[in-house]
Order: sequence, then C-alpha cells, then structure tokens
Amino acid sequence: MRTDLSINDPNFGKVEICVCRRRAVANQIRDKLHSLSNLDELQNLTFETFKPRGHIGISETQAESLEQVYNQAAHFAKSLNGWLLLQGSYGCGKTHLAAAIANYAVSMGVPTLFLTVPDLLDMLRFSYDSEDTTFEERFGEIRNANLLVLDDLGTQNATAWAQEKLFQILNYRYINHLPLVITTNLALSEIEERIRSRLQDPQLVTSIRIQAPDFRRPSDDIGQRELSSLGYLNKRTFYNFDFREKEGLPKEFLQELRDAYEAAYEYAENPEGWIVFVGPSGIGKTHLAAAIGNLRASAGSPPIFIVVPDLLDYLRATFSPDSRTRYDQRFEEIKTTQLLILDDLGSHAQTPWAREKLFQLINFRYNAELPTVITISVDNIKEVDPRIQSRLADGQICDHYTITIPTYKGTTTKKSQRTVARKRK
Repeated sequence: MRTDLSINDPNFGKVEICVCRRRAVANQIRDKLHSLSNLDELQNLTFETFKPRGHIGISETQAESLEQVYNQAAHFAKSLNGWLLLQGSYGCGKTHLAAAIANYAVSMGVPTLFLTVPDLLDMLRFSYDSEDTTFEERFGEIRNANLLVLDDLGTQNATAWAQEKLFQILNYRYINHLPLVITTNLALSEIEERIRSRLQDPQLVTSIRIQAPDFRRPSDDIGQRELSSLGYLNKRTFYNFDFREKEGLPKEFLQELRDAYEAAYEYAENPEGWIVFVGPSGIGKTHLAAAIGNLRASAGSPPIFIVVPDLLDYLRATFSPDSRTRYDQRFEEIKTTQLLILDDLGSHAQTPWAREKLFQLINFRYNAELPTVITISVDNIKEVDPRIQSRLADGQICDHYTITIPTYKGTTTKKSQRTVARKRK
C-alpha cells in the first residue's frame, strides 16, 4: 500500500498494511479468540440483543432494575476493572449479560475464557488423562486468563476437590486483581465460606442482584399469578380495614390494632426486613398482610402472597410427570421473590418434608435479608419449627405485632340480613 507522505514524515518509506488486510487480520484474530473463549455458541448473546427493560408485562420496578443492571454490566465490559457478581433466579438474564461482557471483550482483542463452573471442573478432571495438555497447563490457563467468566457458580458437584480447585482459581485472581465475572442463583450465605469472603470485598467486587422473571418461559407471569393468592384478596386494602370502634372494644385493644395497622402501612411503603402478625383467627392478620401486598402491587411490584399449606401443595405438584414447572424453578421463584407474604404459618401438615422445605425457604430469606411478611395464629405457634422460631425471634431483622383482641364477632351485611329474613319467612 502506498500513501502520499512528506519526506519529513517518520513513516515515509515504510511499508503499511492496507485497510482491507488489517480488517481481515482483525476478523481472523477475533474468530480465533471466540473459539478459544468457548463463545462460539454464544456469539448472539451481546448487549445489542439484550432487552434492557425486559419483555412486555413486567413491572416498572423490575424494568428499571434490569436497565440499571444492564448499564452496570456495559460499564464493566468497557473497564474490565475488578470483579462483577451477577445474582438472580433462573432465566433472568445473568448468562446473557455475562456472555455480552465476554463477547465485547473479545471484540476489543482481550483474550477471554467463558466457562460454566461444572464444565471448568470437568476440564480439569479430564486433563489428568489428556495427551494434549497437562493438568498444570490447563489450570494455569484458567487462572491467568485475561478475562475469566464463570457461569452458574453453585451448580457444580460440591466435592472437597471441586471446592478446593475453585477456591485456588478465585483466590489467585483475587490476589492478582485479575478481572472476573461470576453468575449464580445462590445467596452469598450459601456459597463456600472462603469464596464468600472474597466476593464480599467491596474494594474489588461489584455485586448485583437481578430482580426479573424467567424470560425463557413466556407463561411465567401467568404462573406467578396462579401461585399468588393476592388476586383473590384485592379488596382487602388499608382503606377498608375495620377498626370496630362501634363494637365497644376497650381502648387498649383498639390501640393494639392501630399499632399493627400503622406498622403494616409503613412497611408497605418501603418493605425492609420482616414483619410478623400474631393473634387469634379472625382479627385482621390476613387483611393487613393482603393490604401490604395490594399496596406493593399498585406500586408496580406485585409480591407472592400464599397460604402456607397451598405453598407446600404447589411444591409437591412439581413432582408430577405432568407438571410444566420443575421443582427447583418453582422453589427458586418463591425463595428469591422481591416480597414474600406467608399467611397462616404453622397450619400446614407437620411432615418431615414439609418442615424441611419451610425451613429452607425461611432460612434463605433470613440470610439474604429479603423482605417477608408472616401471619401466625396463636393456636399454631407451637407447631412452628423451633429453627424457624429462632429466626423470627431476631429483633435485628424481624418486627412482631401481637394482637390480643377477641375474634371478630362478624358484622352481618345488608345482603346477609336479607337472606336471613327470607329464610325466616
């Protein structure tokens, strides 16, 4: 290629590669990097193909959260500074964003390695018997990759060997401040302690939780509506809550009810921590819990509201051969929902399986400090698993409101009065 240059130009007389040739070489390098990065089948997962605000039908809160995550991931891809931890449930877009970061890095000429954690461990195991490479070479390749993306941390077989290899890789990159992207559907409390301590370093790690439904299942919004009972309780609001002043209750009883009402309303405006309502049946616990849920739904963040026995039935139903939802997907959806309202805790069948599932659910939300509302009848308190009671007793996360007023006598409506009158005639 010839270029007209001044005789005084430092590039005068030098051979230059033409633009077309440079473009061809760049494409060859990029294709080779894609192949080495394990991104051949993920080349379509880019920032351009990701929907920053999700699909039609998700709430405004979820859309804004997803857009914020998208912007943070795009910023990380340009800087490759530190670590990025993407947390969220199945199908919320974690892998797409992780692959988008990797594809962008490769397009910029950065050697990248994209691996699901189970595949990473399989690569290391197979290298013991490989004639092409040694374990040390493969291990060094992974540890020293310019950019390493580990997808689905927590889905691996958690043997002692696997945990040790993972820790060695992450610890090496931690010490040397090498860029790393991790996706997981686990809470930090569920991750192996040594790895968790690295992931909790705010100086190095940017941690993001994606609050979005499973985009791979178009019926997910329908499934959530079926799972939640809130639609049947949409008339139970703070506006129509009955304080029963006309029933002649003592002032101290009315004050208990007012305190619970005000706490519920304040919680509904900004759900943080847990709130628990305890009292006899028929005094308004479910109404207050539903009012919280309905206020959140009107703000664009519908929670899951579910009676505990129904919750366990939904989980059991996933084991049926006819179920379109896997157990792990359903359980994950409930565990990680933005706000969970559990009505009538303790009223479920006390089988070992039921007790264990409830404890796993409540313990997850306790460790992750996810907003949770619980109602308990005084008749069922003794039926609540002691392990769950210990979580509910933690005043750092949980506020209790015990309502001791007598059960509602019930106010007959005009319709019911007409019905009774007709029967008497």
